[in-house]
Amino acid sequence: MELQKLTTEQRNKRSMDLDILPSIDILRLMNSEDQTVPLVVGKELGQIEKVVKAAVRSFQLGGRLIYIGAGTSGRLGVLDAVECVPTFSADPSMVQGVIAGGEAAMTSAVEGAEDSPELGKADLKRIRLSENDTVLGIAASGRTPYVIGALDYAKRTGALTASLACNKGAKISRHADIAIEVDVGPEVLTGSTRLKSGTAQKLVLNMISTATMVGIGKVYKNLMVDVKPTNEKLVERAKNIIMQAAGCSYETAEQFLRESGGNAKVAIVMLLTGLSKEEACRRLEAANGFVRKIM
Repeated sequence: MELQKLTTEQRNKRSMDLDILPSIDILRLMNSEDQTVPLVVGKELGQIEKVVKAAVRSFQLGGRLIYIGAGTSGRLGVLDAVECVPTFSADPSMVQGVIAGGEAAMTSAVEGAEDSPELGKADLKRIRLSENDTVLGIAASGRTPYVIGALDYAKRTGALTASLACNKGAKISRHADIAIEVDVGPEVLTGSTRLKSGTAQKLVLNMISTATMVGIGKVYKNLMVDVKPTNEKLVERAKNIIMQAAGCSYETAEQFLRESGGNAKVAIVMLLTGLSKEEACRRLEAANGFVRKIM
């Protein structure tokens, strides 16, 4: 009965005839519903900011940002964490996604994993959670036992805890220091929280990881100067970033990317200041990675 009271489990009055609608009308309805999501997310910016500040502090203390969830929520956390590595050259340990059921749950349902508070605790123990970490528990319903168990353990460890739910008055909110509740309303397909709820979670995670990385010097102006050029596309992106930041030619950007050892940020500092690679690296380290502080 408790599940039936959740907004995410209610029936959407606009989609009662979903099964007989022409395809184009289904798409129009979904698109219309999706457009409401960013507006609702906007109402939680104050809470999202608190998580960003907590994560920045964790990084400054040598800690980590840990996302933990089950099902779609867990997968979105893993996705956001993984993307921080190529986008910001972040160490894979800095932002981690933990999902109930482990790696197998990324592609297949692991029955019963989300119902175990003890498993949530065990998964955080496995990664040696510390008091310097920030833990964000993600659950569209806001009541997942796995997430609650993880948050309770994180609190006992001394880590900063936050929650992300898509229902108001969510149970997980009571187990977190900072609660984000994005009430997107009933789904077009009743109970399918991979839809608007998943979109809301993705938007919030985008904000948290991006703003946090800006906060620790991973961005110059609006350029991802710490991009990790691990493939041909990213090598070209790195060159373009150098060109845009330093106002140089493609050939010069290519030369300095090579001379910097494939580090776009170092190449930019070299070009803007005339410093050697070694001195540019030293200045960056002294400035905690912030290019503007060197300028």
